[in-house]
Amino acid sequence: MLKRLLAPTLLALTAAACSPSATEAPDAAAAPALTAYFPAPDTAALADGGVKMVPITTPKGTFKVWTKRFGSNPRIKLLLLNGGPGATHEYFECMESFLPREGIEFIYYDQLGCGNSDNPQDTSMWSLPRYVEEVEQVRQALQLDSSNFYLLGHSWGGILAAEYALKYQQHLKGLVISNMMMSIPAYGKYAEEVLAPQFKPEVLKEIREIEARKDFQNPRYMELLLPNFYTQHILRRPLEQWPEPVNRSFAKMNQSLYVTMQGPSEFGVSGKLLNWNRVPDLPKLAMPVLSIGGKHDTMDPEHMRMVAQKVQHGTALICPKGSHMSFYDDQQTYMRGLITWLKGVDKGEKEVKL
Repeated sequence: MLKRLLAPTLLALTAAACSPSATEAPDAAAAPALTAYFPAPDTAALADGGVKMVPITTPKGTFKVWTKRFGSNPRIKLLLLNGGPGATHEYFECMESFLPREGIEFIYYDQLGCGNSDNPQDTSMWSLPRYVEEVEQVRQALQLDSSNFYLLGHSWGGILAAEYALKYQQHLKGLVISNMMMSIPAYGKYAEEVLAPQFKPEVLKEIREIEARKDFQNPRYMELLLPNFYTQHILRRPLEQWPEPVNRSFAKMNQSLYVTMQGPSEFGVSGKLLNWNRVPDLPKLAMPVLSIGGKHDTMDPEHMRMVAQKVQHGTALICPKGSHMSFYDDQQTYMRGLITWLKGVDKGEKEVKL
């Protein structure tokens, strides 16, 4: 899943965010006029830039989560689920350089415990079923329905999106599973058998020794992972060139949420998600599904192809230059494919040719 980074390291990194150039607009005819995409605010209400704090009812009381609409399109509303677990919406800010020009409305959302949302600081709240109900409450509050509701989950967000779809697919117009295998045991096997051997033997040996001691707070652990793993499989650019929205998001990672769900190790899951596997249930998904992977991802790209084959109406997008954050390191492929798929489904296509 989306890995943790040390905040001091991240805060020292600065880089440019996404560039809006180079992507050819895949049929801008469906894009609404600028005045429709950015309608005049209601003069009877205080304009807040599209921000809405949504009350979430939980067994431990009511909390508020932060959402923000960008643009307006009555037919395509894309809710973004960030990864981590425990990161923030901010690493999705590159969407602003691509989706508005196509008239696609998208919605940022910080899950409970993340970013601008309330943080109950209660590990019993870090639960996949509870997060599914949270997404449903957000959907209701934002008045999204099967005529316009698209859900994109990246990394951990892909697990959450899949779980939501399996329970509430009647509300969805389309589902995007981005860079997340649908089986944690399969993910662990891929990390162990394919990713780990790509390390230099002496580097892998030292990492294994640190993990065996459970010395995960040792600065040396991240010193080894950053150049040997993160820049190869998370975002394939030198650390000093990582986009500022990514650094900003990762610096705010909720480590309690991350460790509770994922576990402290970067090779294998030991948290609450240890045995999660939804591969047998994929044929139940009846809405159009876009499964996105990257050749260099922490997630097996062939598994991502398989996801598209097992659902009833699947499309696969594998980014040949991409890793876990393919919307940065293979940006043009990712954005072109996502936009083409959204517009195709909007036209009534269930399986979109990319």
